[in-house]
Amino acid sequence: MNNNSTNFPDEPPLPPTWDARLARRLVRPLKHTRVTPNHLTTVRLLIGLAGAIALTRGGYLWTNIGAFLIVLSNFVDHTDGELARISGKGSKFGHFYDLAADALVTILLFGCMGVAIASPDEKGPLGSAALGTIAGIAVALIFFLRMRIESMVGKSGTKQARAAGFETEDVLYLLPLVTLFDGIAPFLKAAAIGAPIFAAWCIVDYWRVVRRTQPVMNSKDA
Repeated sequence: MNNNSTNFPDEPPLPPTWDARLARRLVRPLKHTRVTPNHLTTVRLLIGLAGAIALTRGGYLWTNIGAFLIVLSNFVDHTDGELARISGKGSKFGHFYDLAADALVTILLFGCMGVAIASPDEKGPLGSAALGTIAGIAVALIFFLRMRIESMVGKSGTKQARAAGFETEDVLYLLPLVTLFDGIAPFLKAAAIGAPIFAAWCIVDYWRVVRRTQPVMNSKDA
């Protein structure tokens, strides 16, 4: 079965995930306008920063507003790539800008959640702010390694697990449930454990790619 939309045969195949498909539908009217993918990346970044600021204010209302804005930012993140695909307006800078915005918003998510629930009564080195920092640093390392792997072997080297139209990163869409049910503390603890473990796996994967591509690079230099 052809994955192209029958109404838009000049476009590349529809993406496999539901949010990217919806994003393409929303940006299609922008295809022949002056709007570029970088404009949409900036919108995504601003929404994410607003969400991070809301999270730092703490309290039930602001953390839920922050969670909603972070989720919205995560969805808008798909719009720049879809506009680039259907309009041909993509660029190397735009790709890097998109990755940098992704990294910054995700790092701020964990760091600001830690600040939101930090208490002056917390004792010991692993308070909420520290847990958020640990998760944020691990996420930063993950983004950096994935960017390096992609530069060496292409996007196929960083493809995420996918099932029923969802990818691994779509777990962020559940963030409002975390804040609605006051689950930030256990969420941060899980992130402070899970993110470093995944970062360690990315380090191993990175070195595998380096060893696999090194002979090819050496042969080109010869």
